[in-house]
Amino acid sequence: MAEDKWLVLVVRVPSAPSRHRVAVWRELRRVGALSLGQGAWAVPDVPGFAGGVARVAELAERGEGEVIALDAAERGGSRLVELFTAEREEEWTEFVADCGKFDAEIAKEIRIGKFTMAELEEEEQSLERLRRWHRELKARDVFGAPSAAEAEQRLKQCAERLADYTERVFQALHQM
Repeated sequence: MAEDKWLVLVVRVPSAPSRHRVAVWRELRRVGALSLGQGAWAVPDVPGFAGGVARVAELAERGEGEVIALDAAERGGSRLVELFTAEREEEWTEFVADCGKFDAEIAKEIRIGKFTMAELEEEEQSLERLRRWHRELKARDVFGAPSAAEAEQRLKQCAERLADYTERVFQALHQM
């Protein structure tokens, strides 16, 4: 199980030029790696993380650095799982907040009667961004952070809200 097995990544990239270090750091954050300290990161040893680990190694090599991947198991506890899940929980909380912003934006457009195709397309793009973000979070939340279920429900509500707005735009455009 993922709780038992981890990959510890020891990352070394020269400090100059900094763009390589930044690219590696951003990719580690994007895949959900847990920072253990100076140049050390951990990810659950499950297939969903393999592609991200490979991208991190490739980016480090481009910067004339390296990544050493070590198989690891946490002894006597689940601290890594707790830390990893806490980071996912922060991401889910931010996602839920963005769903709230999406809902507020739709409510504003309805309130002011802005029923245009341009606005509808913008809102569709916003929902698609939320859907992509949800897929990415769900893929790396291998231990099931508490807010994941709420986030899924909020995404469904956003889709329903957009469907209602779409109907209103359709009605407004076809009354002309």
